[in-house]
Amino acid sequence: MTLHDFDVLIVGSGLAGLSAAVHLARTHRVAVLTKRAMSDGASQWAQGGIAAVLGEGDTIQAHVDDTLIAGAGLCDLAATRFVVEHAPEAIAWLQTLGVPFSEENGLLHLTREGGHSQRRVAHVTDATGAAVQRCLIDVVRRTPNITVFEGHTLVDLITGAKLGLADTGCVGLYALDVAADEVVTFRAPHTILATGGAGKVYLYTTNPDTATGDGIAAAWRAGCRVSNMEFIQFHPTCLYHPFAKSFLISEAVRGEGGQLKLPESAGGIRFMPAHDERAELAPRDVVARAIDFEMKKHGLDCVYLDISHQSPAFLQEHFPNILARCASLGIDITRDPIPVVPAAHYTCGGVVSDLSGRTDVEGLYAIGETACTGLHGANRLASNSLVECMVFARAAVEAIAAAPARALADLPPWDHSRVTDADEIVVISHNWDELRRFMWDYVGIVRTNKRLERAAHRIALLSSEIDEFYGQFRVTQDLLELRNLVQVAELIVRSAQSRHESRGLHFSRDYPLLAATAVPTILVPAES
Repeated sequence: MTLHDFDVLIVGSGLAGLSAAVHLARTHRVAVLTKRAMSDGASQWAQGGIAAVLGEGDTIQAHVDDTLIAGAGLCDLAATRFVVEHAPEAIAWLQTLGVPFSEENGLLHLTREGGHSQRRVAHVTDATGAAVQRCLIDVVRRTPNITVFEGHTLVDLITGAKLGLADTGCVGLYALDVAADEVVTFRAPHTILATGGAGKVYLYTTNPDTATGDGIAAAWRAGCRVSNMEFIQFHPTCLYHPFAKSFLISEAVRGEGGQLKLPESAGGIRFMPAHDERAELAPRDVVARAIDFEMKKHGLDCVYLDISHQSPAFLQEHFPNILARCASLGIDITRDPIPVVPAAHYTCGGVVSDLSGRTDVEGLYAIGETACTGLHGANRLASNSLVECMVFARAAVEAIAAAPARALADLPPWDHSRVTDADEIVVISHNWDELRRFMWDYVGIVRTNKRLERAAHRIALLSSEIDEFYGQFRVTQDLLELRNLVQVAELIVRSAQSRHESRGLHFSRDYPLLAATAVPTILVPAES
């Protein structure tokens, strides 16, 4: 048996996880587990930037108001104000680490994105997430108190409740060391889940392959409530090209004047003003539904985002990565519009957590996209997610520093005595493909009761088959990810079925009206 002892375990190596690790390392021995390389999380892909009140004429209240409006009445006011008030210091912290934010005349260049009333998005051209991740990874690798375990996939959390201990909280976890093909045990009084979202539950997504809802599913199995899982944000503009996998066309392109148009075969006209008075600067759910409507109305494979009226120099300065990626595929955005389609982008719901990142299980914290803090409500405001990662990472660190000491019992090793190697691995790939396709068809941008019923029926069948597979055969990374995706899919569908209205990112043809009162959806494991 391999046992690792640490003060704090962090699962996930995106902005939330690495920020927490850097803060903790001054006083704690920290393990960072990531199922692939440290740079493979969703933070690496974030293009737009980080929202904070930094510009002249902007105010904390304006940022709060914009967030509340985008959240369609479902944002938690305390969480929203907490994040917005701490956002400027989060950016200042990144600057001290050396993140090279774009500047203009010696000041931060602030751009404006959909749903924002002011220019308040600090960025590193159009690759903010990548720049921040590079900087943090460099800091983590140079910090002695942080040990990184790459290639380690979370299997399950270990709780005292499951072991029959007096301390019923989280006492560690099991993880699959992929290279060694061994399940190892990690023990610590504090565990932080920062595993990101669950975009891979859908066929089309802007998320990396790592976004399989691991933390959400593990927390649910450990006894944590989840909230607002029906609110899956579909990014309106994912590049549509047979050789481009999930390449995001940043919100900032529309913020800098990009216009959505139909192809010439359907009239070539700009269509967003007919759907919303804010046109291209409307919140993402509005834009995504408008594109979905136009594609279905005209039988289109995609629509077009045109930024060619801006000068080549402007585009090179502000969107060098988008310019280069499109050029590599034969699309010259200085002259031609960009073909785009909506794609699953952000999981607004997640594990219920408080303003310190604490969950329902003692010693277990959830931060970043894994968590549901109440900030995003029924729809995330653009560029609020990266700052949420940093604000709640610091909050969780402060809670851990103030937490009373816990003496941990011996943990049992992973029991693989009754399992064998799987006879047909193809079952996993078939189930993975089936799940993502019916989630896209039945639980996508527009939903109906019948579609949700069909999805629930298929999830029940898949879940039974996967549980049997999990109980009989050795675990693999693919099996663990599929198990988590099916669990998350169930939570999404159950949450969607319980919301009898259309609000924010959840649009139902059977319940097209807005309910008089905004109430979060909360699922409790004991009720499952």
